[in-house]
This record gives sequence, structure tokens and C-alpha cells, in this order.
Amino acid sequence: MKFLLSAAFWICLFCPPLTFGEDWPNWRGPRFDGISTETLPGALPDALPVIWNADVGIGFSSFAVVGDRVLTMGNKEERDSVWCLNAKTGEVIWQHVYDCPLDPLYYEGGPGGTPTVHEGSVYTLSKKGHVFRLDLETGNVIWSRDLIADHGLKLPEWSFAGSAFVEGELVILNAGRGGIGLSRETGETIWLPDTDTSGYATIVPFQPKENETQHLLFSAKSISSINGADGSVHWDFPSKSSRDVNAADPVVIGDEIIVSSSGGTKRLRPTADGKPPEVVWEQHDLKWYFNPGVLIDGHLYSLHGTTHRPTELICTDAATGKTVWAEEGFGSGGLVAAGNHVIVFDLGKLTIFPATPDGFRPVLQQPVLEGKCWTAPVIANGQIYCRNAEGRIAAVKVVSPDR
Repeated sequence: MKFLLSAAFWICLFCPPLTFGEDWPNWRGPRFDGISTETLPGALPDALPVIWNADVGIGFSSFAVVGDRVLTMGNKEERDSVWCLNAKTGEVIWQHVYDCPLDPLYYEGGPGGTPTVHEGSVYTLSKKGHVFRLDLETGNVIWSRDLIADHGLKLPEWSFAGSAFVEGELVILNAGRGGIGLSRETGETIWLPDTDTSGYATIVPFQPKENETQHLLFSAKSISSINGADGSVHWDFPSKSSRDVNAADPVVIGDEIIVSSSGGTKRLRPTADGKPPEVVWEQHDLKWYFNPGVLIDGHLYSLHGTTHRPTELICTDAATGKTVWAEEGFGSGGLVAAGNHVIVFDLGKLTIFPATPDGFRPVLQQPVLEGKCWTAPVIANGQIYCRNAEGRIAAVKVVSPDR
């Protein structure tokens, strides 16, 4: 026994540690910034293997991945489904179905929110205000709410699109102008400041001071910092965009914030409580329409533009707001990062490139799906998940060139 323990010690000491995968339990990942701690191989093959495909119905929901389970949403024949799939095979573990209109309006329609997994439960928000807490193992309903029927909340033009954010004993949603806080245990409403129209983004945690967590709410006409416990407002900053499409989550940089929409981008510095933040910089050549960017080593990597204007993949100096480089030929897709690599899924193509201000140098550009692809990809436990508007999913395995 002593020999075995000694051998194990020397193996651990002199052999490099294995790189383990990381779960992606909610929209924008475990740290709500679109970045995974997983690292990609030093080199990639010309094409990565697609290990399975699945069809989940029309929609733009991204993915939550916990262990061997992949969760997303879609709509078929005016009914939404929350899907739980096997990460290795794509086989259906369970499916929860409920009536909900497809509601296409200048686009295909279907759910835009992403399931949130927290401590063995799955929380979802439909575009028409259905909220569910489901059991992760079985898909059984623990509780459900209909926010429109219960509170008469006014829908934004394209209905709700944010995802559930779990904070302590609350589930916070971007529904109502000031958001809504529900009991995580029972689903009952704990706070609801008003019932006016909301924005489309998801709540983002923000720590302006040590041991103080606030919550950023990008609503229809402003961005505000709220107290998640009671919905009270620390500060509110006007942010108007065309047709109130405030959809891209804010990006936190220490105690400052990047906020962007079709109206342009600002870096904000909060001041004393109750006072609006100061504008550090503002520019109109960076516009996030649906999906936010990722911040790596002081630079923002994002897709700039809207569905009806030319779009670029762009690198921005986060300190100054100046464009470092821009690459044409992209659409309105989304991106995440793994370590120092950015993973883009757009126009049906998976693109991976090192995050560097020195220029765009892709190490992979691979067609994966056809059709409209607005949904941000996800990387979790060594696999990349992509989908199109029709609900076709591709699970892509990350491998080295010699495998």
C-alpha cells in the first residue's frame, strides 16, 4: 500500500495535470461572462467531428450543460418544449411540453431564453411569460407561473427573451420594467416594481464594492443596478435604442460596465448611490444587437451590427472604445470564449481564433449547419453546441489533429 501511495505521489508531482471540462449551467456560463475555463488544444484539425445532431423545434434558445445533460428549448406546432438531451449521444432524457404561440414577427419565432440549472432544478421563461421550475433528473414540474395571467405584464414587441437568474432564494427575470423576483422554493412573487414593458437581456451580477453584489437590469429604455433582494434601484441610466431592442447583456469590467445596443456602446463608471454613472467613453461604431461580446486581456471581441446592416467581427480596446481591428463577412450570430480562444457561430459556420489585438487569425472555419444562426454557441466538457433557427442542433467534439 505504501508503494502504491508513493508511486501515485511521484506521478502527480512530475506528470502534467489533465485539463478537465467545465459545466455551462446557464446563459453566458458559470461566471455570466461568456467565458469558459476550458482550454483548446494547441492545434486543431481542419474539421472537428460532429458527433450527433438533434431537432428541438423553432427558436433561438442556447444551451445549459451540466454533467451528461444538455438543456435547450424549441417550439413545434404552437407548443414549447424544454429538452434534456444526453451530451454523449443526443438522445432524449426527458421533454417538458406546454402550449405557447410560435409568434413569428419578421423572424421565425419560438423561445429565445435559455434554461438555467441550479442545485438540481431547471428554471425557464417562455416568450409569453410561462415560468417553470423542473426537476433536472426527471423533468417533473416543481412549480409553474403564468406572469401575464397573474400580473398583466406588458410584453415587449418581440416578447420575453431573457433567461432566469438565480440569486440566493430568488429567481430574477427581466419581465416588467423593473424586473420581477420570484421565490425559488415556491415560485410566488416576492417583488414586482411595475408591469410596463421590459428589455430582452438577462440579469448580470455586478460587484462595485467588495462584499456587495448588485444586479444589472437592461430594460426597455435604460440600464439600472438593482438590489436583487427587493428590486429597489441603486441607480438608473437612460439607454434608448431602435424599437427598444435592449437585448445584449452588459459586460462587467471590474467596477465599470460596457452596455451596447443598436444605438451604440458606452463604458459606464458608477458613482455615489442614487446618482447615474459617468460615461467613460461612447462610440457608435460598435453595436451589439442580440449577443454581447467577451472581454479578454483588456479587449472586447464581438459581432457588431444589426440584422439589416453590414456586420463585422470586431476587436475593441475596452479602455478607450477604439476599434483595433474588424473583419467583414459575418452576420448576427453569437460568440463565447474558451481560455484565450474565441468561438463564433454565425451564418452556419463555426469559427475559432486566438484572442489577440494583433489581428484576426482563425485556426478553424468549419460549416456546421444551414439556415439562420443567431444563437450563441456553448462550450462545455470538451464539446461545442450550435443550433439554427429551425432547431437543428450540432454537437461538435473538440479534438487534437492526431485524433
